[in-house]
Amino acid sequence: MKIHQFLEHYGIQSNPFAVEDAQTDTVFKSGCIDTTYHPAWQKVYGDPQEPSTSIVFGEKGSGKTAMRLQIVEHIARYNRENPTQQIYVIEYDDFNPYLDRFREHQIGRGRRPDRTLKRWMLWDHMDAILMIGVTSLIDRILGTRNSMATPGCDIPESSVTKLDQNQARDLLLLAACYDESTTETFKSRWKALRKKLHVWSLQSWASISLGTVVTIALIALLATLIATTGQIFFPWWLYVVAFVAGWMPWGIKAMRSLWKAHRIYRNVKVSNHERIPLARTLLDFPLGELASQPLPMHPRTDDRYAMMNKFYGILRSLDVTGIIVIVDRVDEPHLINGSPELMKLLLWPMLDNKFLKQPGIGIKLLLPIELQQFVERENKEFYQRARLDKQNMIPSLQWTSEALYDVASARIHAVSQGEAPSVQDLFDESVSKQRIFDAFRQLRVPRHLFKFLYRLLVAHCNNYTDQEPSYKISSQTFESTLAVYLREQDAFDRGLGAG
Repeated sequence: MKIHQFLEHYGIQSNPFAVEDAQTDTVFKSGCIDTTYHPAWQKVYGDPQEPSTSIVFGEKGSGKTAMRLQIVEHIARYNRENPTQQIYVIEYDDFNPYLDRFREHQIGRGRRPDRTLKRWMLWDHMDAILMIGVTSLIDRILGTRNSMATPGCDIPESSVTKLDQNQARDLLLLAACYDESTTETFKSRWKALRKKLHVWSLQSWASISLGTVVTIALIALLATLIATTGQIFFPWWLYVVAFVAGWMPWGIKAMRSLWKAHRIYRNVKVSNHERIPLARTLLDFPLGELASQPLPMHPRTDDRYAMMNKFYGILRSLDVTGIIVIVDRVDEPHLINGSPELMKLLLWPMLDNKFLKQPGIGIKLLLPIELQQFVERENKEFYQRARLDKQNMIPSLQWTSEALYDVASARIHAVSQGEAPSVQDLFDESVSKQRIFDAFRQLRVPRHLFKFLYRLLVAHCNNYTDQEPSYKISSQTFESTLAVYLREQDAFDRGLGAG
């Protein structure tokens, strides 16, 4: 007997339990994202008008990634309904490129993961978040194709014209430091942004213009003297002095720009920028403007907070009233490789009340349950710095058997034609609803639930032929499949199975 034959009997178009990862789960995205919520959803999501921080601990498969997708979807809907009060979403869930670049800066200092991550600080997180946010903002302004920016926040061209000269300069400065797009060259993209913002400064060309004029004048003078008298008239070194004097302002500016670019390169360790292209970009700014601006040239958070404030100020002028940063998939980077100790080294710098409580910015930390044990062992100094009592912390993303039953019913409903059957309708009378609840309680999380139900459907259909089908799952099949799955689940919990 085929599974689709069993499902079609109940009007179910496709297997609702075939996919286990929310990232690729079309049933969840199309039919359940608006109807299936964890009981703690509202505490995590909060109110978009006042972005807030939440810290969630959950085991694998408990729905952290699904919750991230729901946050993105709900904020996108809020933005469509409030185009002048939008929320800007930054999904900080792919750590690999930033960890790889950071590790490259550690040559000669040890390449072991623990030694590398011990040097990872809060400002490195802030640099990575700014790179994601700034790059996606520039993608929206320039209308970049194949942009990786989180959808749901539109920046119309009419809003871009609202930026004053100082904000346009700040955006260009942020682009110089944090734009990581690979769709085109760094310099050409920066020039396209400057053209879009209509920022032109004759002052930035003054030094190179002076050098060019002096050079042309000296060449003309020498050519005239040689043509008319056959002599250069003045000692040769005077021409050299005049040439050097003409180019000295540009030389000083170039050296300062190169020094700033070098300092930024050394201290923004998660960036993919190179020194020379960055120095050439900084040359396009008037020297006086750069002197008064905060730049990430030091290993400290002060400059990053200033850059975050600049970024947020620009967004406010673009009809964006808040920022949500979603941190997820902490256990997946290859440098971490699922190690709780390494996850702690990466995440703990972020547990700082000043960072978590920035005005207008909400940080949603969706963390593996393994990190909860480290929180419980921390000292008073950690709690004073993190102030977890103010961060909407959820110690465990637990599911009741009733909530899991509702999740399974919602998925069946999402892929059904007409009146959808309940979960209990799939079983014969020997399997009571209370027994289903007891089994679901042992499965604990949605991922285990989906795996078990998928395996149960396969086991049932394998017991019957197409000519003699059975459309009710027996108690014997239910119990035997559950027993095998619970043994495998226990092995997975002890790190001895694939799950």
